[in-house]
Amino acid sequence: MLTSSPRGTTDILPEEARRWQWMEAVARSLCARYGYEEIRTPAFEHTELFERGVGDATDIVEKEMYTFLDRSQRSLTLRPEGTAGVVRAYLQARLYSQPQPIKLYYIGPMFRYGRPQSGRLRQFHQFGVEAFGSEAADLDAEVITLAGDFFQSLGLTGLELHLNSVGCADCRPGYRQELVQYLTPRVGELCETCRSRYERNPLRILDCKNEACQSLSVGAPKVTSFLCPKCAAHLRAVENHLRASGMAYVLDPFLVRGLDYYTSTAFEIMLPGEAGGSIGGGGRYDKLVEVCGGPPTPAVGFAVGLERTLLAMKQQGLTPAPSRGPLVFVAVAAPEARAAAWEVLCALRRAGLNADKDFLSRSLKAQMKYADRLGARLAVILGPEEIAGGWVTVRDLQHGIQDRVNRDELIGYLQQFLPDKQVENK
Repeated sequence: MLTSSPRGTTDILPEEARRWQWMEAVARSLCARYGYEEIRTPAFEHTELFERGVGDATDIVEKEMYTFLDRSQRSLTLRPEGTAGVVRAYLQARLYSQPQPIKLYYIGPMFRYGRPQSGRLRQFHQFGVEAFGSEAADLDAEVITLAGDFFQSLGLTGLELHLNSVGCADCRPGYRQELVQYLTPRVGELCETCRSRYERNPLRILDCKNEACQSLSVGAPKVTSFLCPKCAAHLRAVENHLRASGMAYVLDPFLVRGLDYYTSTAFEIMLPGEAGGSIGGGGRYDKLVEVCGGPPTPAVGFAVGLERTLLAMKQQGLTPAPSRGPLVFVAVAAPEARAAAWEVLCALRRAGLNADKDFLSRSLKAQMKYADRLGARLAVILGPEEIAGGWVTVRDLQHGIQDRVNRDELIGYLQQFLPDKQVENK
């Protein structure tokens, strides 16, 4: 047990971590462009926050939460999703007293107990955004286009945006009544979980992944046929803004999402086909802040599963080249050059260059092989002759040419040779 990770978890080793860093950099860059600022919330919260916020009839609360008592017998839960914690932070910091909307994003691990499978782990990671303080339809459209731009920036193609409205407290009761009437003679055909949902939250039956329940849902009444004038107008406005932005979408009247806090707009971004499914989604949750003890505050957001996103990229052959190792490798041609090599290495790093050296007293030939394995572009070589003359040998490891450079001019020489100082993923 000491050499294996817990079931449903995985190690992200350096080569793969570079891909994660690249993907996260895309997310951060997009959020800055859209005016969203990062928030970092605790990995665990009081259990009641998720029971009230996420909904006690959801799979998350019923089956998937990692809940424990601390030494003071307080019930705490590892966060299964990001929105509830961001809402709690919004209230605790009184962000509602600042100019609205407040636009936030997060990237971090979440925890759900479920059967591990490809792209779905018990510890997984999400990138999400939350926007508080406006009920405008163009804010919904902004959140949706940000999600779409994220996937497009990663190079993913063939994705489908599914859009719906799940109504509000005014129009949802009428739809609920019609749905219950439709389901009543069919309750015996539902899975065990959906039979319990039938009494508490029948809309969640539409979100069930059981094939029998899905086939029954096909003939169910559509929520869009019961929308009040305000919800219907809001959905039309969101559609108009998406069309204006150039985003294609599919109206999906059976899309309800898996969490109880959604109102009005709901959306998912889907990968079509047998190996597909949702890789991100969200919607509006205008009552959640109030449910958590705050003032009435409209809000909208989304979350993207990063493991699922990386899996989709690999399925489409999108494997961005990891950033290279050190751009500069400092090598020694004789033991007496080690002290000088260390000084050069420190100077290069402090000047902003990626640099490394040998730590195993290899021969010069072995050092060059090691430098190549690290992906170094240049080698700075020091030996007795270089130390005596106050210069270094700079070898271009790609082209095999080399030059003699005075030590006090080395940094400027390297910066001219590599003007960007960093190798970026293109």
